[in-house]
Order: sequence, then C-alpha cells, then structure tokens
Amino acid sequence: MAELTGEAQQGSRSISHYMQVLGPGILGAAAAIGGSHLVASTQAGAIYGWQLVGLILLVNLLKYPFFQIGARYTMAADETLIQGYDRIGRGYLYLFTALNLVASVISTAGVAMLCGSILGLFIGDSLTVTQLSMIVLAGSLVFLLTGHYKTLDRVTKWIIVGLAIATVSAVCLALNKGGVAPPDFVSPSPWNLASVGFLVALMGWMPAPIELSTWNSVWLRQKKALNKSLDYKDALVDFNVGYITSTLLALAFVALGALVLHGSGVSLATSGIGFAHQLVDVYASVMGEWSRWLIAVIAFLCMFSTTVTVLDGYSRALSECFVQFGQPQGSGPTDNGSRYTYPLMIAMGIISAFIIMFFKGALLAMLELAMISAFISAMVFAWLNYRLMFLPQVSERYRLGTGMRVLSWLGILFFASFNLLFAYWYCFVK
Repeated sequence: MAELTGEAQQGSRSISHYMQVLGPGILGAAAAIGGSHLVASTQAGAIYGWQLVGLILLVNLLKYPFFQIGARYTMAADETLIQGYDRIGRGYLYLFTALNLVASVISTAGVAMLCGSILGLFIGDSLTVTQLSMIVLAGSLVFLLTGHYKTLDRVTKWIIVGLAIATVSAVCLALNKGGVAPPDFVSPSPWNLASVGFLVALMGWMPAPIELSTWNSVWLRQKKALNKSLDYKDALVDFNVGYITSTLLALAFVALGALVLHGSGVSLATSGIGFAHQLVDVYASVMGEWSRWLIAVIAFLCMFSTTVTVLDGYSRALSECFVQFGQPQGSGPTDNGSRYTYPLMIAMGIISAFIIMFFKGALLAMLELAMISAFISAMVFAWLNYRLMFLPQVSERYRLGTGMRVLSWLGILFFASFNLLFAYWYCFVK
C-alpha cells in the first residue's frame, strides 16, 4: 500500500472522501457478484456443504495480485492494461482481443439470462426466459446508450450494500436455526476426478474472470481524468473494498447453500425461472415470507447492474483494443479510446441475444460454459498482468513486493496445473 505524504494529507482522508473515490472497484464487485455468487457459490454450498470454502478463499487469494495490478499499473503509467499489453507485444494484444470477443458475448448472455429469470418472478409465466432475457438486454442497452449509466454508477454501491445486508442477515438467521441436513447425511466429496468440471466452473468466475482487471483499469483512468486529486492510495482502497466485499459475499452464498439446501433432498433447478424461485425461497425460508419480494427486487437490481456493467466493461475494453491497433505499437493512450464503445455494445447485445435463443432455458449450462472458458484463459491473463509490473513505465514504488511476486507465481502455477487436470478430465473422464 502506498504511504501518505504528510500529516495534512492524512487528515483529509475522511469517510466522505472515500465515498467519493469509490467507483471502479465497486463496479468491479457489481460485475463479480452475479453468476459466480448467486449461482456457483450457492451450488457449491448446496451440493458439497462447507467443503469448498477453503478452495474459494484460495482462488480469491491467488487471483488477488492480478486484479490489483489493474490499479497499480494504471496509477503508475497513466494508461490502461491494454496499452501495457501492446507494449509487451502486439501479438499479446491480438490474443487478448480474440479471447475477449468470445468471452464478452458468452458472459453477457449468461448474466442476462440470470437477470431475465429473476425478472420472471415479477411477470409470471406469461413470457419465456428467452423473451425476458431479451427485455433485459434491450433495457441494458437503452440504459447505456442514453447515458443513464452515470446514475447506476452512483447507486451501485447502495445496491451492493443492500444485497450484503440481506445476505449476511439471512446467513445469521440460518446459522441460528442450524442446517437442514439430517445427522446421518453423508456429503458427496468434491475431491475426485468426477468433480473437476464443477470445480473449474466455480473457480473461473470466482470472484470474476481475470480479464475484468482491464475494466477496472479503463474505469480508473477515466475517473482519474475527472478527479485530479485521485491518488494511488485512493485507487487501492477502492479496489480492496470491492474485492474483499465480493469475496465475503461469495462465502455468504456458500453458507446459505450449505445451511438451507445441503442435505434437504431438493435438487437445484436447471431452468432459469426455476432457479430464480429457489434462490428467493432460500432467503424467504430463513427471513420469513415478508422478505420474498424485497429479496427479489434486490436480486434483480444486482443482476441488472451486473448485466449493464458487463456490457459496459467489455465494450470499453474492446474499443480501446481496436483504437490501439491503429496506433504505433507501444504507444500510449489516445483521447478517442472509446470511439467504438457504443457500436460494440450493440453488436454484443445482438450476438448475445442469438446465443440466448440457442441455449433457451438452459441457464446453468450457459453459465457453466462462461465460467469454464474464464478459467481456461485465467493463466494467460495472469501472466500478462504480471509481466506489466516489469515494464519501464512502472517505477519501483508501484511494483510488487516479494510476497506479492511469490503469490503471483503460485497463482500462475495453480492455474496451469488445473488446466492440465481439466484437459485430462475432459478427454478421458467426462
């Protein structure tokens, strides 16, 4: 963490100051608290109880340096990770762009389907999940294209606070009641080859795909241009608040699954609306029927903010990539980095709509595909981010310490090893 320079500067760090600088990190948390939390974490607790808590903490820890580099590099070089990738080599920027073109539409389709499924709680059975997902996509695009994303930026932190309060309250009540599993219930073990596919999917979006570090970088540079007083400490505080919040909420959703669903004999629905009903039922069973619609509203707002954030983040990152291709290799950022943002948003929305029509009501299958693809590419993005810390643009003050370097290499080796295990599972076990 950066040290403050002077007592006067220390005195100016009030709560109101940090509420003003919070932004990119909270938006990152809003993007993370989607499929990985509401679906994967709940599944982990429902199927395996408490057994995967350690793995979730480990993955969040191992990904931490690579996400934090988004803030470090941006504050050090005053450019985004995307320009940094180009400095390493134009080929790496092409690779990043290709992987993100695929991930963008898969991820957008997945979160839109989940949001549409929750929307179905209010509308009923009159519309299919596909139709509801189209409404969410159209609403998200209108929201972004008309400039109302600034409103979402201001209220996102309160949406996260509302979800956090509701989830933690539900966990405390569930702990007080105790789990529903009978005393003689034997939990299935996740530590076997048959479970590798689920573990990879869980880790892929836990707490989020590593490429989301570029979103934080893009948002942070834009915020830095608007707020000249924003410094390195502010950026790290913003990032840490978002990252820690998403990690703690992941554990809370595991706890809900373990306490309310594990050993109950209830299987998680594979359809979108069915899963949305189960999710709200989990809260209502411990908080009371009065909370049903409140939780439904909070969950919908959370997933709508996730859908909007995913559309915004991917389109802004890809726009910077395409603009960078028109610049000399290794050149810094330009003022028109967002030139292709809106056309890319529209294209992503249209392609995601076609993907949703193909998968129709198979919400969990759609999300699993997105999560697995995110984990497969995690090693690539982790290595690229680590390389950025050794570019000349990064002064010693901003570079990783020994502990963070060791943690980075442990993370890269972990992702590489699990990718090999997943390849073996996919080819010979599945």
